[in-house]
Amino acid sequence: MEKIDHILVVDDDRGLREVVTTYLERSGMLVSSAANGREMHHSLDRHVPDLILLDLILPGEDGLTLYRRLRESRYRSVPVLMLTGRSDVTDRIIGLEMGADDYMAKPFQARELLARIRAVLRRTRALPPASPSLEDACILGFGEWRLDTSTRQLLESDDTVVTLSGAEYRLLRVFLDHAQRVLTRDQLLNLTQGRDADSFDRSIDLLVSRLRQKLNDTARASRYIKTLRNEGYVLSATVTVCHETFVE
Repeated sequence: MEKIDHILVVDDDRGLREVVTTYLERSGMLVSSAANGREMHHSLDRHVPDLILLDLILPGEDGLTLYRRLRESRYRSVPVLMLTGRSDVTDRIIGLEMGADDYMAKPFQARELLARIRAVLRRTRALPPASPSLEDACILGFGEWRLDTSTRQLLESDDTVVTLSGAEYRLLRVFLDHAQRVLTRDQLLNLTQGRDADSFDRSIDLLVSRLRQKLNDTARASRYIKTLRNEGYVLSATVTVCHETFVE
């Protein structure tokens, strides 16, 4: 039986929740809804969704605070598509820097929302084609780091676990799967988010910056992710493959 995608809509606008719920249900999805953070957590306790549609402007704890708490909880791997009615790009930048899987500004068309949701779900469930030697790998090593592809844990040489958001994990996997190959911003955006960049889209640069911070990598003296002016980025490290598993 084909799996039915479960979407959790978190928005204090009752009318919007009802419209989105009706449209997504007619498109074959299961939908739960919440008006605030408290209701969101009650819903999560009952059933873990496949994706959370999260408004940034909420009563009580705002969407960014709720998103930060999600990424620190057992729901950290659930993809999040952020919504906001603000025209200021600051919220978008903050959301993308925090590792949100996608972002839409209100008002939006229901068809585009559905397309974005499906794109995020596809990206979450299927990483881009990798080198044959990496497809079945459990552990990918590069420099002083190891990435467990089954648990999505990034470990330093002393086995310290570094938490990655869903977007950061996908970006790192793309770099590891295409090590020592130059990837343009358009290619990275398409591989990680399933869409092309517009002339003002700097979300990949923000995400690369966040990943570099996690790897203790600096743009000026980068050991791993190097910037090639007017070309893009390249993971310069050699990737090794092993099949051990981490024991916590």
